[in-house]
Amino acid sequence: MTKGIDKELYKMAKKIQIMDTTLRDGEQTIGVAFTVEEKLTIAKSLLMEAKVDAVEVASARVSEGEFEAVKEICKWAKSKNMLDKIEVLGFVDKEKSVDWIDNAGCKVMNLLCKASLNHVTNQLKKKPEDHIKDINDTIQYARKGGIIVNIYLEDVSNGLLDSKEYVLFLLNNIRGIERVMIADTLGIWSPEQTSQFCKLLVEKYNYRFDFHGHNDYGLAVANTLAAINAGVSRIHTTVNGLGERTGNCALANVVAAVNDHTDFMISVAENKLNSLSRLVESISGIRVLPNTPIVGENVYTQCCGVHADGDKKGNLYFNKIMPERFGGQRIYALGKTSGKASIEKNLEVLGIELDDDAKKKVLQRVVEIGDKKGTVTLSDLPYIVSDVLGESVKHSVKLVDFSLKLGSREKPSANIKLEIKGKIYEESSIGDGQYDAFMGAVKKIYSRLGKTLPRLVDYSVRIPPGGKTDALVETVITWQNGGTFKTKGIDSDQTTAAIKATLNMLNRNGFP
Repeated sequence: MTKGIDKELYKMAKKIQIMDTTLRDGEQTIGVAFTVEEKLTIAKSLLMEAKVDAVEVASARVSEGEFEAVKEICKWAKSKNMLDKIEVLGFVDKEKSVDWIDNAGCKVMNLLCKASLNHVTNQLKKKPEDHIKDINDTIQYARKGGIIVNIYLEDVSNGLLDSKEYVLFLLNNIRGIERVMIADTLGIWSPEQTSQFCKLLVEKYNYRFDFHGHNDYGLAVANTLAAINAGVSRIHTTVNGLGERTGNCALANVVAAVNDHTDFMISVAENKLNSLSRLVESISGIRVLPNTPIVGENVYTQCCGVHADGDKKGNLYFNKIMPERFGGQRIYALGKTSGKASIEKNLEVLGIELDDDAKKKVLQRVVEIGDKKGTVTLSDLPYIVSDVLGESVKHSVKLVDFSLKLGSREKPSANIKLEIKGKIYEESSIGDGQYDAFMGAVKKIYSRLGKTLPRLVDYSVRIPPGGKTDALVETVITWQNGGTFKTKGIDSDQTTAAIKATLNMLNRNGFP
């Protein structure tokens, strides 16, 4: 045998296939129901873009809508020479599921078999021999119609724990199948148990084995890795970990784990996982948590200024989960824990150059805002830079303290304390709105000083793109005092932003 052949055999032995069941098991997530068009779109994305090896798209005999979805998917798959990659869950009902699947145009059935004696005796009310006979009758009928049959060992995790003899009896007497799917249906196994039981079945039987893990203990990925190391050659996943209860093994998580922590090979295109996640998120309506591994929006975000500084000096806080691999982008979050390096990294993205003094001012403002709103987004930053660069006026008027009150049965009111050239002035007022009440109090103080305020002639509010409720607000006010001039204020609160714009006005043109 040549060295080249040895290499090819090695590759084949180390290749792990992925069968994604987002469109079947994933649809069992509470509140999720895909339309025909949505199922077709996701199936295309999984097979053509993400390059998974197979997709399970439905359960037989569920509804007319399911039938139409399978029919459309199979029609498309056949046109792409991918019909063998489409699979449907079937039931032990001899001809009913088989006919349904065949009429929809599918050629692969995953037959759901009871792999726990408890299920056979208490749910089916049958003897093991009778259930096995029913299974073989269904398999024989499917094979006559040209249908390939794999079997799901439903709840085999409990079966092997409580009734191992029955599981072995079942596998000893099943005939005519291609693959055996080891289903940890209730997600009860530990990685050690997964390894032990998968190895037992793989070594005892000459079948190709799949592993179907659920995430009830948060161990789906760990159990899947254990199954692979025990000799399983195909694993089941769902996009974003969708599925009943706590869901199934998440596609992106297990792809990254296999690629980085084993020497097995997977054909999935890592750089398509982020866009696939967003697609399924939008169609399913099930939001991906920000801290979800691989595809969450926080995965490639550094918040700590020390981390940003380390990255600047040599990518010291990088790991193998690089955003470029998975279609993501490195982000350096801005907030109260930010440092100079965090500011510089974000300014680089925006293409903005500032001198050191301006960077310090921007950082000070980011930390100040971060204390109130948590984080400052990249979209917020240009507003802050603009505000900082516009600060050239000496502040002889300072707002020492203020409180605003708004109620449903009384007019808004404001209490303010201004420091003007070292002297404190306090005043209160009511108004048609909180800002109007604030201005009323300012006018009272300036009236006492014999000063006239400029007239407000325009008031505009802007927020960064995206429309988030926690976005920064930039308030620009146009004043008239002989000529016109504008001042602006930046804050996470609209009224406070307007107040800051007003303070900028008070400190301009010789006021007071």
